[in-house]
Amino acid sequence: MAYPPPRLVFWETTAGCNLRCIHCRRIEVADQLTPQDLTTTEAFTLIDQLAAVGRPVFVLSGGEPLMRPDILDIARYATDAGLPVALATNGTLIDDDLAARIRDSGVKRVSISFDGADAPTHDAFRALRGSFDAAVRGLRALRRVGLPVQINTTVARHNQQQLNDVLALAKDLDAVALHLFLLVPVGCGVEIADDQMVSAADYERILNWLYDTEQAEPDLQLKATCAPHYFRVMRQRRAEDNRQGKGRDLPASHARQVHGHPHGQMHAATKGCLAGTGVCFVSHRGEVFPCGYLPVAAGNVRQRAFGDIWQDSPLFAEMRDPDLLGGKCGVCQFKALCSGCRARAYGVTGDYLAEEPFCAYEPETRTVSL
Repeated sequence: MAYPPPRLVFWETTAGCNLRCIHCRRIEVADQLTPQDLTTTEAFTLIDQLAAVGRPVFVLSGGEPLMRPDILDIARYATDAGLPVALATNGTLIDDDLAARIRDSGVKRVSISFDGADAPTHDAFRALRGSFDAAVRGLRALRRVGLPVQINTTVARHNQQQLNDVLALAKDLDAVALHLFLLVPVGCGVEIADDQMVSAADYERILNWLYDTEQAEPDLQLKATCAPHYFRVMRQRRAEDNRQGKGRDLPASHARQVHGHPHGQMHAATKGCLAGTGVCFVSHRGEVFPCGYLPVAAGNVRQRAFGDIWQDSPLFAEMRDPDLLGGKCGVCQFKALCSGCRARAYGVTGDYLAEEPFCAYEPETRTVSL
């Protein structure tokens, strides 16, 4: 029986980047394109293979994808192949002319990272003075040509008290979505983990803030990434609301997924950790990972077709079986809904099936061995 095709495929178009972010998933980042990057022809072949298995959202990531001179040709090729294309960028290279060319390439949405609500916070995390203002200029150029823009924010200790201000920034800049990325200790993130990892208790506070904010902001899509326990928090909050007779609906962004919001496919999520189940990540060298933060390869598209890797990889088979989860995740009644962050488990323990190390919840079904 064939496994359903992925809904999102992230492709690391290059390891080259013009920034040196202290939380980057890569330990080594080049300031130029690297010879290991998939060629234009190889990128086209990858797109053909993705289109052969389904219509996943194809996210052009990096590094900084706009450093590739062929990136808009690749976006057009993917669009013509029937894939919804999104561009993930730091925004600093975008002016009015480039914004128009991005739109004309068929890109449906652009995400820009803001790792703070103001220039000092963002620039310190991005390790480049002026990067906040440049990203704002890039975002506004994209909005002027009519492209929907999503703001991605990596939440860590340096900015966890700025969530309301980040929300205000997203609204002020006319973003269509705000996605919170909870820091994962991989790549450069390992080096800052002791200083920047948010505690399990603060994760609970942040995810409860997100639930309340989703209810209050019907016109903005909000989503937690690398925080699968949000689905458990949401289930618990809704149950408590029902017990109190509040009868609150699903957060507005979830309702949009059900009712066919124009950008729903870009936002859709039905469970917690989707690594290897609903999403995957293709590195600039062609390696296929469960996600961009879990550096264990299921195969390489330079040696094997994407569809074969997606269907037949033993690694992906493990990621798709919640009964293999260990620790408290393995006995948790929410394991099929949440699954814990497999990348965070791997980053902390070296075992991608271990329990989520930054979850405060103690399962009601957990038993104590005597």
